[in-house]
Amino acid sequence: MKTPSRLGLAVAIVLACAAPTLSVAQPAAPTAVTVPIKNFAFMPMMVTVAAGGSVTWKNLDGEPHTVTSTDGLFRSGGLDEDESFTFKFLKPGVYKYICSIHPQMKASVVVR
Repeated sequence: MKTPSRLGLAVAIVLACAAPTLSVAQPAAPTAVTVPIKNFAFMPMMVTVAAGGSVTWKNLDGEPHTVTSTDGLFRSGGLDEDESFTFKFLKPGVYKYICSIHPQMKASVVVR
C-alpha cells in the first residue's frame, strides 16, 4: 500500500480548506399570511410566518367557525361568513389550533 507524500497530503489539506462551504438558505418567512376557512377546513392546514408577523383567518363558509389555539394563546369569537380574525405571533414555535365549534378542523402555524 502506498503512503501519501507530504506534498500530496499538503495539497489535499489546502484544497479541503479552500472548498466553499455549501449552505442552503431558507426563504424568508412572510410577515403576513391569510388562511381561508372553506368547506369546513383551514386552507392550508399549515402556514409559516416570521416572528412578529400575523395570520388572518377569513371565514368563507356559510356556517360560523372559530380559530382557537390548543394552548389558550388566542381565540376568536364565532366568525360568520366573510368575517375575519387576525393574530400577531411574537415568538418562534409551532402553534396548533382548531375550530371550537367543529373540533375536527385542525391546523397549525409555524413561526420562524
